[in-house]
Amino acid sequence: MAIILPELPYAYDALEPYIDAETMHLHHDKHHQTYVNNANAALEKHPEIGEDLEDLLADVESIPADIRQALINNGGGHLNHALFWELMTPEKTAPSAELAAAIDATFGSFEEFQAAFTAAATTRFGSGWAWLVVNKEGKLEVTSTANQDTPISEGKKPILGLDVWEHAYYVKYRNVRPDYIKAFFSVINWNKVDELYAAGK
Repeated sequence: MAIILPELPYAYDALEPYIDAETMHLHHDKHHQTYVNNANAALEKHPEIGEDLEDLLADVESIPADIRQALINNGGGHLNHALFWELMTPEKTAPSAELAAAIDATFGSFEEFQAAFTAAATTRFGSGWAWLVVNKEGKLEVTSTANQDTPISEGKKPILGLDVWEHAYYVKYRNVRPDYIKAFFSVINWNKVDELYAAGK
């Protein structure tokens, strides 16, 4: 059974004015679909390894060498985007008391977490992602990855991620990535982040 493109959990224009409908159409229907197509093409060459991308990318050395980079790029691209859509919502949400306490304990305050996450997203050179993860010690950590690399490959559980590839924001924000990063905080689905935190810690 091939990997399939998940449907968005909301309408294309639901995140307006923060994320525009044109970007959502291009990002989901074109970019994400391409990652799905390319990941499936790579997996078809080695049906013996199965299709569990999380397991495969958690141990990249286990992936056959001839498709390893293709799966890092496109399998990672699929996993990152499938999560990204769920991490946004038009509803107003807030971190649970437990997650808020963990953020305060780790970063000092929510504002300091936001500053750290914003810095990770702003300073990621070129294309990549900013993340809030649960690390191997079960603690929160802000990090970033290049291209479509996933924290799963580093033994970390992503619970919040922001795509900072230009295709994610250029239609609306042009080259002003900081404005896009700021807007993202208005559409975060903290209920999903809470769910992932509870499962990952």
